Amino acid sequence: MAKNYESEITLFLKDYKASHPDVEQRQLEGRARLWDKPQDPELLEGFRAARVAQRPYVYQAD
Repeated sequence: MAKNYESEITLFLKDYKASHPDVEQRQLEGRARLWDKPQDPELLEGFRAARVAQRPYVYQAD
C-alpha cells in the first residue's frame, strides 16, 4: 500500500472534523457524562467483599 494512501473513511473523517470543529469537544463532554465518574473507594471495596465465587461448572445441578 502506498504511504500517501488515505481510505475513504479517513478522508470523510478529516473533512467532517474540518467542517465541524466542535466535534472533538462534544465527544469529550459525552465521555465525561457517561464514563468519567468519580470513584468511591469504600463502595468499591464493599462490592469486592460481597462478590460470590463462581462454581467451576455453572450449569451443573446441585
